[in-house]
Amino acid sequence: MTDDMSRGPARSGFTRRQMALGGAAFALAAGHSVRARAQSYPTRNITLVVPFTPGGSTDILARLLGQRLEAALKSPVVVESRPGAGGSVGVGSVARAPADGYTLVMGHIGTLAVNPALYPKLTYDPLKSFEPVSGIANVHNMLVVHPDVPAKTLQELVDYAKQNPGKLNYASGGVGSAAHIAMVALSDRAGITMTHVPYRGTAPAVTDLLGGRVQLTFTGAPNLVQHVEAGSMRALAVSGSSRLKAAPTVPTVAESGFPGFEASQWYGILVPAGTPQSVVDLLNAEIKTAMAAPEIAERLSLEGAEVWTNTPAEFREHIGKEMVRWGDLVKRAGIKAE
Repeated sequence: MTDDMSRGPARSGFTRRQMALGGAAFALAAGHSVRARAQSYPTRNITLVVPFTPGGSTDILARLLGQRLEAALKSPVVVESRPGAGGSVGVGSVARAPADGYTLVMGHIGTLAVNPALYPKLTYDPLKSFEPVSGIANVHNMLVVHPDVPAKTLQELVDYAKQNPGKLNYASGGVGSAAHIAMVALSDRAGITMTHVPYRGTAPAVTDLLGGRVQLTFTGAPNLVQHVEAGSMRALAVSGSSRLKAAPTVPTVAESGFPGFEASQWYGILVPAGTPQSVVDLLNAEIKTAMAAPEIAERLSLEGAEVWTNTPAEFREHIGKEMVRWGDLVKRAGIKAE
């Protein structure tokens, strides 16, 4: 009996070793399987959905990234515009797309953080309907006015708006768009009232500002820098925590009498919920590599943007926090979708 007992633990130990080796083999096989799935992707065209009209910051960034991903993945990346309802039409269509990694969407602060509070019957949930892949860029908003507006500083604009409540018309890419929310935040902080004129995208809003049909906008700097340099618009302030390399003489809103103010746009790539983790990880790695190229950082900097990448988990956490922040503002300001 003693002999049997002495052999018992030995057999038990051998079994545990077998289990450990078996588990390691399984993990190794699983790892190879994940890599194999990632290596077989992509085998056909990838569609990158832009939920706004062409010509705005979302479109500019999507095309810039799309070119890089196409080269890295050796597969065509087709940038497709699907505008409507503050971007919710395009984003919602991706939420319903097959979870296979062949349909991506360029999400941003408006579609992911603002729309949930703005549209009570939104067809997607930013956190449940998607797998966040990575952020790609932060874009500073630039407050610009038509040259006919008698204000050369933000404080002069605030004073003029207070003397003429409701007479200044500001353009945005639509109700709940980043430009709309940024101006609401500034108006709330400054205690001024202006009239909102929503458009179906940033490009037509900028066009009407150039034509003098509206007096100002507070939207992504990449859409405005060239017009400011040409003298077609006057820049009063930028929304970030620091000045832009593209416009170093333009102060921040915080420097202009509103300390702590910051309302920049952020952009990132998402895929439908359920997309294989191997595909998400591959896309995350390629996006980080693409955005890390020095020429990309330089180009974004010159246009008033900065590279901003992260892990899928970090991007998800950021979306959640921004939903709370901007959702509270939408409710407090009583903004309603049209």
